[in-house]
Amino acid sequence: MLKIVLDCYGGDKSPAVNLDGALLALERFPDLSLVLTGDETELKKGLEGRTFDSSRIEIVHAPEVIGVDEKPTDAIRLKKESSMMKGVRLLREDDSLSGLVSIGSTGALVAAAQLRIGRLKNVIRPTFCPIMPKIPGGIVGVCDSGANVDISADMLQQFAIMGSIYLESVYQVKNPRVGLLNIGVEEEKGDQLRKEAYKLLSETPNINFAGNMEARELLAGDFDLVVCDGFSGNVLVKSAEGTALQMMKLIKSKIYEKTLYKLGAGLMKPMFKELKDFMNYQNYGGSVVLGARKVVVKGHGSSEGTAICKCIEQARQMQVSGISERIEAELPEYKKVIS
Repeated sequence: MLKIVLDCYGGDKSPAVNLDGALLALERFPDLSLVLTGDETELKKGLEGRTFDSSRIEIVHAPEVIGVDEKPTDAIRLKKESSMMKGVRLLREDDSLSGLVSIGSTGALVAAAQLRIGRLKNVIRPTFCPIMPKIPGGIVGVCDSGANVDISADMLQQFAIMGSIYLESVYQVKNPRVGLLNIGVEEEKGDQLRKEAYKLLSETPNINFAGNMEARELLAGDFDLVVCDGFSGNVLVKSAEGTALQMMKLIKSKIYEKTLYKLGAGLMKPMFKELKDFMNYQNYGGSVVLGARKVVVKGHGSSEGTAICKCIEQARQMQVSGISERIEAELPEYKKVIS
């Protein structure tokens, strides 16, 4: 049976939504058990009256919570009894645990993954890789989306390798098309870092490098994976999510301006629901941390139970697919290039 740690605090609606997601995941995956970290009294109270197999849930008391406004390095050093750090410590020390899911502080989780859990062999730095939907159908991954602001061309190459393995192993995307986020599609575009990365990616075997990608092409369907620095990637993902949300709000507000629009909206209601579901991040889970020694998944702080269940599913699938073993096996092939 696979065992995953769930940090039950740190989100906007924790711990209620964390418990909702935990029970959904247990119902969906019979081979799964969970270790819940957080205030034991509050978690037990939240589980009262619910139907679940108690043998598949373990609660580890962790009375502290890391706030999103706390300095990450201070938080992981000083708040050792927090739900996140208890989960990290369990994951690091217990080989029976397959992964950790958290919707808490992004900075603290990244720092903990690097400093407490450690990296896989030959990995320069772990990277965040969230998944987004493409307009024609399917998904696109973004590496990095916030873990590493200052990067090198070697790191972008590793992001491409690890991201491709992730998409192939977990989402069955065959030969993922890799794009380099840039200010233009021409080979000579961008700063020195992007030019060096373009050359390096072009020469890297076993990845399907498809050239530069402009931000407006993210959801168009021409790329399966986008590699970039964490600052640009975070802006890219949040801009796409925010634009989609605001467009839905604009359409909704316009519907109520005229009676004719209202009549038409009634006929198109199923289509609007499909569009809403299409862009709802709750249906796509969180950002996996690629390159860490153990599986780590970071969900949105505003996640509901369905999104947390999806994050647990991602962690489970990463373990089942053996992605860490693949990364360790394939990265040494590029050691002379990336060292």
